[in-house]
Amino acid sequence: MLDTIFSVCGNLAMLGWLGLVFLPGQRVVVEVIARIAIPLAIAALYVFLMATNYASAPAGAGFGSLDAVASLFTVRGLLLAGWVHYLAFDLFVGSWEVSDARANGIHHLFVVPCLFATFMAGPAGLALYLIVKFAHRMFRARPAEQAA
Repeated sequence: MLDTIFSVCGNLAMLGWLGLVFLPGQRVVVEVIARIAIPLAIAALYVFLMATNYASAPAGAGFGSLDAVASLFTVRGLLLAGWVHYLAFDLFVGSWEVSDARANGIHHLFVVPCLFATFMAGPAGLALYLIVKFAHRMFRARPAEQAA
């Protein structure tokens, strides 16, 4: 069952990512499917996994230290919960990047590498997007300063 949940969540997340890359102008894809529907479905599975597996964690497992977290991940159901946690949050962040880029006039081609980085290495992709956003603001502000 855990392998099936892993596959289903991975496929759901991939659908969201493909929508963000190839259909960024479709608000229903970005703001409903990738931002709400898929992360919510994955979040429900996360809650299920935590509720049904947390009691199986060894003594000393928890969130208080790196060793305690490592102990949590010795339980396959909790390891899967950790994985789907990443899937849900990274997709949510990716949908925000697409919407924020659109609102700030950043061309989607500049966002695609950020989406890939967010998909592969969450926080690094967010950092890359924030750098792109900062560079875009600086580039946009420069011509206005020169004209004044």
